[in-house]
Amino acid sequence: MWSVGCSRPVLPADDRPNVARRLAWAAHIYTASGGFIALVAAAAMLEDRYRDAFAWMAVTVLIDATDGWLARLLKVKERTPGFDGELLDNIVDYVTYVFVPALAVVRARIVPEPWAMPIAGAMLVASAIGFSRAGAKTADYFFTGFPSYWNIVVFYLFAFGWTQTANAVVLVALIALVFVPIGYVYPSRTPTLRRLTVALGAAWGTLVLAMIARVPDVPRPWLWMSMVFPVYYVALSLVLHARRNRG
Repeated sequence: MWSVGCSRPVLPADDRPNVARRLAWAAHIYTASGGFIALVAAAAMLEDRYRDAFAWMAVTVLIDATDGWLARLLKVKERTPGFDGELLDNIVDYVTYVFVPALAVVRARIVPEPWAMPIAGAMLVASAIGFSRAGAKTADYFFTGFPSYWNIVVFYLFAFGWTQTANAVVLVALIALVFVPIGYVYPSRTPTLRRLTVALGAAWGTLVLAMIARVPDVPRPWLWMSMVFPVYYVALSLVLHARRNRG
């Protein structure tokens, strides 16, 4: 029922908790939808439609970048106490950030063919271990070890068009860094320079979308310009990691 005599409809007090719970469940479904989008990206990749695949992978990044904010806004921990939203997020992240990019390594001939399956398998195993260890996300909002941004890495390797051997070296180095306990910035939550990080990340994301639209012929100046944010991200992470160690 709606109350009468108000300028806008108001739910009866008894209905409000139910609406809040439904909205909280909607937030979980929003997170889970990333898994379906990952399937669409994988299907495009299997058909060698790499522009479409990277576009769908970008959608999963957008979902991941906004679902945490939405979950906190809707207080999902309070309203769905029997449901582990963080576990759901990790499952979806593993599919979107690790499995689909590993498929790209095999399918898109990014590395020499004899190395493709071993490297993709190492990505999957290393990230599974990295996701599962205690302290993968710290209380002060850092990721421990390379945070499995394989979707971003694979896009750059594909777009730059370096030699397959060079790509393999990059991937093997990053696989090793998964196990090196360096703290990497959690872009939307690490307090230090958070506004700057979010602003630069948004600008970078916009440029990446423009680059995806030009796949496979991404303009070289765009690629190099877009590297400003990854370089900033790594530099900030290393500086803050050193500061935390001194502290």
